[in-house]
Amino acid sequence: MKSTLLLGLFLMAGYISKAQSDKMVKWNYTVKKVAEKTYEVHMTANIEHNFHMYAQNVGVEGPLPTTFTFTKSPAIILDGKVKEQGKLIRKFESAWNGNASYYEKNVNFIQVVKLKHDLKTNFKGKVEFMVCDDKKCLLPSNIDINVNVGG
Repeated sequence: MKSTLLLGLFLMAGYISKAQSDKMVKWNYTVKKVAEKTYEVHMTANIEHNFHMYAQNVGVEGPLPTTFTFTKSPAIILDGKVKEQGKLIRKFESAWNGNASYYEKNVNFIQVVKLKHDLKTNFKGKVEFMVCDDKKCLLPSNIDINVNVGG
């Protein structure tokens, strides 16, 4: 009986957390031309309150790393992997029993793309991420990416 009640409370907390998770990180997208047919797509995460968002390489098992998945396009070539710019924090977290890498307040993720032709096209994909504070973690979120590039 006691374990059933605890499981119910945990599931309800997870349901409530899911409703809040998308509100803890606001995403902004900008594009910067760096050479002919070459652009940097900046995907900036602004993290609310006392939450933190895990890096692409968390460094410990448990928390979900920030992951980007881009839609294949015949007009776009990805040039390298997504880079991170921000104040990376590496700190012991007892919940994961190890040192985790994460960002507070904001982080800028940058993907360089090259266009096959001199035209305007959409750069699409998804970002999956998880946020925690010192007391709880919210369920992971998937956010669509859709940015105009070129032109």
